[in-house]
Amino acid sequence: MSKQNPDKDLSARAGASGIQKVLRHRLFFPLLCLALVLLANVAKTPNFFAVSINNGVLYGYIVDVVNRASELVILAIGMTLATAASGGQDISVGAVMAVSAAVCCQILSGGEVSVTSFQNPLVLAVSASLAASALCGAFNGFLVARLRIQPMVATLILFTAGRGVAQLITAGQITYIRVSAYKTAGGYIPGVPIPVPIFFAIGTAVIVALLLRFTALRLFVEAAGVNSSAARLVGLGSARVVFVTYVICGFLAGLAGFVASSRIYSADANNIGLYLEMDAILAVALGGNILGGGRFSLAGSVIGAFTIQSLSTTLYAMNISADQLPVYKAAAVIAIITLQSDVFRGFIRNPRIKNITGSIVFSKKETQT
Repeated sequence: MSKQNPDKDLSARAGASGIQKVLRHRLFFPLLCLALVLLANVAKTPNFFAVSINNGVLYGYIVDVVNRASELVILAIGMTLATAASGGQDISVGAVMAVSAAVCCQILSGGEVSVTSFQNPLVLAVSASLAASALCGAFNGFLVARLRIQPMVATLILFTAGRGVAQLITAGQITYIRVSAYKTAGGYIPGVPIPVPIFFAIGTAVIVALLLRFTALRLFVEAAGVNSSAARLVGLGSARVVFVTYVICGFLAGLAGFVASSRIYSADANNIGLYLEMDAILAVALGGNILGGGRFSLAGSVIGAFTIQSLSTTLYAMNISADQLPVYKAAAVIAIITLQSDVFRGFIRNPRIKNITGSIVFSKKETQT
């Protein structure tokens, strides 16, 4: 023990304690993984962070990443709440996006609903699409919360049938829309250089964050996810909380579907939201959230969504075809999840072989039996 410079020893301990706090912060590894993916982009494309203004709008790789991640951010927020409350995942959000887009475009195209008598048909179309998606979420919530069906099994129904419902709504056709206000939702507002989908993502994140901050929703969701039976004994309606989170998840999936359809001015039931449910689940996992329910981090899920989109951009920049993309993405996701695992974190804090192997040691008696 050094007695020559006690102040130096105290400062060293304080520094070490500060580093440990940073390493233990739940957002450290999600941010580290995002930084690694972004650095990989910079290595491949040196001007990755370069942003320019052409024709009054922002251009650049990083702008494209943030813009294209907007729908995934919205989905990840809803998936986070459903996962935290029920300990399961809603795998129907991609199909619900297709249903929302089909309802919106069918009304705007003057399909079976006449919009000539409405002063603002876009408001009617968006309201109907969001109501339909919330109804899908209520259906999932009823199966999970009231009938006690496993979330992945319950949402498998709409995962399988949702796109068929969207095809029925659009009569099996790709419905194209030429309403200028509808196109704006997936493009740009005149005079504003930032893509509109980014505002949808920011607005969703801010509203949900404020809702969690100034209401008891976060407490209810985490209590239901940690121990629904104990929460029910203290007077908390766990089933009601789970039901509400699935309604929110469906509503946000509908919003993401509206944004996605407005990008392409149409309702393509076969492709809108395809495989995005898996990306949303990965975003929640990459954000450091426990897929078994309980405590959650909304910011972590948003970071995970940007990580997934940045990874996709990296692979496309490496001339990886769309058919091969899932293979490379899966390999990269395995590496990222490994970095965030408790075993790897334990190895970082105490680098010994047994932390990686799990330190499974059998006694002589156990081996003999």
